[in-house]
Amino acid sequence: MAVARLDIVVLDCPDPKALAGFYAELLGGEVEGADDARWVDLYVRDGTRLAFQRAEGFQPPRWPAADHDSQQLHLDLRVDDMAEAERAALALGAQALDTEDDGGKRGFRVYADPAGHPFCLVHP
Repeated sequence: MAVARLDIVVLDCPDPKALAGFYAELLGGEVEGADDARWVDLYVRDGTRLAFQRAEGFQPPRWPAADHDSQQLHLDLRVDDMAEAERAALALGAQALDTEDDGGKRGFRVYADPAGHPFCLVHP
């Protein structure tokens, strides 16, 4: 029996509204929170909720890194068309970190969002 249910994934960042906007364009959904808010929510169409919290002195994680500056967590985002999703993510401000997918055999590519959090575009 589960003790708890996952409610939300929260990402620390320097500008919550801007990062929520990036993910809203990438995933779809509605952003709620003032421009100067310390906390902004993104309600994705499938019912998922992401939140973005202002963190003073934020230092983005490094990918890959085995030391204390490791990625800490990442998001896997399932896509139907890898090339189309990559073009859109890069146009929105993502940075390519590891996009060699062995001709599609590996099934994922790694990027960083505008605040530096790693995420993967995953094709089944």
